[in-house]
Amino acid sequence: MARTGRGKGFEITPAVLLKAYACGIFPMAESSTDPRLFWVDPNERGVLPLDGFHCPRSLKKVIKRETFTVTVDTAFAAVVDGCAEPAPGRIETWINPTIRNLYLSLFDEGYAHSVETWRDGFLVGGLYGVSLGGAFFGESMFSRETDASKVALAFLWERMVRGGYTLLDTQFLTSHLARFGAIEITRDVYQARLAEAIEADATFYSAGAGTSVSVLQALSQTS
Repeated sequence: MARTGRGKGFEITPAVLLKAYACGIFPMAESSTDPRLFWVDPNERGVLPLDGFHCPRSLKKVIKRETFTVTVDTAFAAVVDGCAEPAPGRIETWINPTIRNLYLSLFDEGYAHSVETWRDGFLVGGLYGVSLGGAFFGESMFSRETDASKVALAFLWERMVRGGYTLLDTQFLTSHLARFGAIEITRDVYQARLAEAIEADATFYSAGAGTSVSVLQALSQTS
């Protein structure tokens, strides 16, 4: 993982952050208590090809049963806070107050979005990221119940497909994301795909998206 310098003496504004995404880099912090940020430019980039999304049969059953209620952009701050919580295998988080405030600003400006999963009125999972042209940069996800974040990912994927997106950036490749079809590509290949994607005309609020029926229909068309 390649890093550029820390943001010492340089204010990262929402406008700067959007330009950074357009250039293929993103910010992180060492921990939630470290106020400093650094830029990340991975040598190998994780992406989830939209035409190669794999949804396990068991997850399709969860979606069909409508175990969770799924919404978008109704609890963005709560999703960010959920992603910042300690989780199995992740004692410390990189989401510090500066990062939180930056993404809340992007949400207010319409560039950041969240997908939320609810059960019995409680937020139990979700994800958030940044939208720029036809590229969506996934930032983080969390789950308080089994399959909650997986369902959010499936609903996100459907919005990408129906909305005309061409790039779903996962930043890094994890074993969890690999099960859904995520792969690694080189920085050069990523930069080429990014340049094309951000020029695309896409919408996060595509007509007909966001129901269990529409998600399963989209999945059946890619099987």
